[in-house]
Amino acid sequence: MIPIQAVVFDKDGTLFDFASTWEAWAMAFLQRLARDEAHARAMAAAVGFSYETQSFLPESIVIAGMPSEIAQALAPSLPEWDKAALVAVLNAEAAKAPQAQAVPLGPLLGGLRARGLKLGVATNDAEAPARAHLQSAGVLELFDFVAGYDSGFGGKPEAGQLLGFCKAVGLAPQACVMVGDSTHDLHAARAAGMRSVAVLTGLAGEADLAPLADVVLPDIGHLPGWLAGL
Repeated sequence: MIPIQAVVFDKDGTLFDFASTWEAWAMAFLQRLARDEAHARAMAAAVGFSYETQSFLPESIVIAGMPSEIAQALAPSLPEWDKAALVAVLNAEAAKAPQAQAVPLGPLLGGLRARGLKLGVATNDAEAPARAHLQSAGVLELFDFVAGYDSGFGGKPEAGQLLGFCKAVGLAPQACVMVGDSTHDLHAARAAGMRSVAVLTGLAGEADLAPLADVVLPDIGHLPGWLAGL
């Protein structure tokens, strides 16, 4: 088996804890857009967000969807909004969302770099918010590659972002591992020919992820140990 020489991470639910980051943000965002509470509840239902518990449902489009897909789900509730303008607002607001690191990212990523590994991010978020989030965490410079759905490679579960990462770092997919919290991430890894690691810092459970992953870890803090055991 080819040794692992690179790791590409999903962002939301992997590098950053999904619920801690996005649930409070989503509630505030919906209330800002809404005409009244009934309107906010309708938009919440459209994107799979429980207004009562202020949490995302497991099937929510927000968990692994692209901003364009989220905008499409919101569009019937916001007929006065142009879809492109709604995507722009989603991206701008998302870029400002405070991020809750799944584990302290600086030491973890610095340690992986010290081992000679190339690092990347492949997210269904837009690239600009993704870079803003990584910059705010102080880790942007540790990555060799950052791609969003709008970076020219498409989005997950397709393999384009992961193959773009391989080309950028000059490695075969078999020398890389994809780390993510959703089935979209794991399907993308399989399509690209990468090994895959699932983590439980998103909303998907182990039963959903295990059939598609080489291993399921509690969070990315356990990744160095897994790599050392290969």
